[in-house]
Amino acid sequence: MAGLLAGTDPDPGASALRVAVDGPDIAAPSDLAAAVAERLPPSGRPAVVVPAGGFLRPASLRLERGRTDPDARYTDWLDAGALAREVLDPVGSGGSGEYLPVLWDVARDRAARAVPQPMPPRGVLLVPGALLQGLGLAFDVVVHLRVAPAARRRRTPAEQAWELPAFDRYDDEVDPVALADAVVLADSPEHPALVLQGRFA
Repeated sequence: MAGLLAGTDPDPGASALRVAVDGPDIAAPSDLAAAVAERLPPSGRPAVVVPAGGFLRPASLRLERGRTDPDARYTDWLDAGALAREVLDPVGSGGSGEYLPVLWDVARDRAARAVPQPMPPRGVLLVPGALLQGLGLAFDVVVHLRVAPAARRRRTPAEQAWELPAFDRYDDEVDPVALADAVVLADSPEHPALVLQGRFA
């Protein structure tokens, strides 16, 4: 994956190639993003990881319908507008070239007060998180970590099982596999398989 991204240039006038690493927590999208980011600099492509989890809405909005509402998990948790405004658009064509590494401190439920950072030239911006597609976010490349429904049910911890209907709805309404440029088949974490499609096909 790192080799494919290293050979993919950002759009003219953009500071970075914007890459979504989309998948449920059990597929560990943050771990994949970090591993790819480590392998890119030797290829001449600096990399930055900005987790989507740093752009969740405040608890008063995110949990307005309760802490275990799957519909709220699907529609109300991520502040997609803030992620676009503070991260994706500024490093895209015609943007300022600076990104905000985190907006909201979820643990303390308050603004993180982070300072915008300059994106290195020809950088790769990796945004790991769940339910990232179908929101109109300006990603140049989407990597989707697919975990089939049966595997999701088997591997999801009991305390997170309430989230499962949100991911079923995501599959049905968005079809993230069809939209992605690369799919990692992650039913078995010991044996992932990469399927190239979209711009990499």
